[in-house]
Amino acid sequence: MLVLSRRVGEAIRIGNDVEVVVLAADGNQVRIGIRAPRDVTVLRKELIQQVQDENRAAAVSDHNAVLGRLRRHADSSAPVTAPTTPTRRAG
Repeated sequence: MLVLSRRVGEAIRIGNDVEVVVLAADGNQVRIGIRAPRDVTVLRKELIQQVQDENRAAAVSDHNAVLGRLRRHADSSAPVTAPTTPTRRAG
């Protein structure tokens, strides 16, 4: 990890198209501005984590719902028996 010190108004460049500017600093909070092309996605890390957690929970919930429906269907269905085959008489 690259660690840099910047003052308010100073910036860093990431690649050719992304610029991060320190807008304000107050105690342990820093306001930054990000200039990037529209095709570059910029997201807060905690939002990405929250979405991933919610997706995992939804997947487990969907999985449990499907299993529940299968169990209810199995409980309400008549048992399946193997077909019988006629026996041949020796002749």
